[in-house]
Amino acid sequence: MTIKSDKWIRKMAEEHGMIEPYEPGQVRAVDGRKVISFGTSSYGYDIRCADEFKVFTNINSTIVDPKNFDSNSFVDVKSDVCIIPPNSFALARTIEYFRIPRNVLTVCLGKSTYARCGIIVNVTPFEPEWEGYVTLEFSNTTPLPAKIYAGEGCAQVLFFESDEVCETSYKDRNGKYQGQRGVTLPKA
Repeated sequence: MTIKSDKWIRKMAEEHGMIEPYEPGQVRAVDGRKVISFGTSSYGYDIRCADEFKVFTNINSTIVDPKNFDSNSFVDVKSDVCIIPPNSFALARTIEYFRIPRNVLTVCLGKSTYARCGIIVNVTPFEPEWEGYVTLEFSNTTPLPAKIYAGEGCAQVLFFESDEVCETSYKDRNGKYQGQRGVTLPKA
């Protein structure tokens, strides 16, 4: 496997629709306003957070169970910012829609700007032939409320291309998160 460069990412996005919408450069300001950077970097792509959030709440005092998840554990928020309570988390989705080639695997890592504030961004790998909007998880590890900005960079995706295609892709397995559109909760 080899990590792919900005040139490869640009070609795959522009010619094959791997990332839509696609930003070919690194954006640090929008309409003269500083933003947390997004777009193509040297060896990856910095994804943006959309304005749809699900903020975790313990108001119902339920047990968090990935096999039987209670959607009432979240409050829906649509806003340019999301305030995450201390020691809590929120789910969001990317602005970008991804179509991962059969011979590619991605790894996604949080951006240092958020990490330096005690905000951890967790995203699982995008498997070969997975497609959809990415569900993001922001964990606030601090004892203070934390702010997340919609429309700005939040994590970086690294693309690894294999010398051969996989025998069974995510699409072949009918993966349960294939084609997800909004902020998607756990599925058993």
